[in-house]
Amino acid sequence: MQNTKVALIVSLCALIVIPGLFLIVSLITGQWKFFLFSVPPALFAGLTGLNLTIRQIKIERKSV
Repeated sequence: MQNTKVALIVSLCALIVIPGLFLIVSLITGQWKFFLFSVPPALFAGLTGLNLTIRQIKIERKSV
């Protein structure tokens, strides 16, 4: 159960924190390519991790 909590936190950080950091960089520099190029990889990594984590949590709940 502990590993699934960590995986959930990491996947949410990939979805929220990484694009947020690049948004701040884009606002400061005025170069929106930073933000635009960070969104697809962050979504891909975050949603994949979130999907796998939620499946694992459901499996663990069924076995208990």
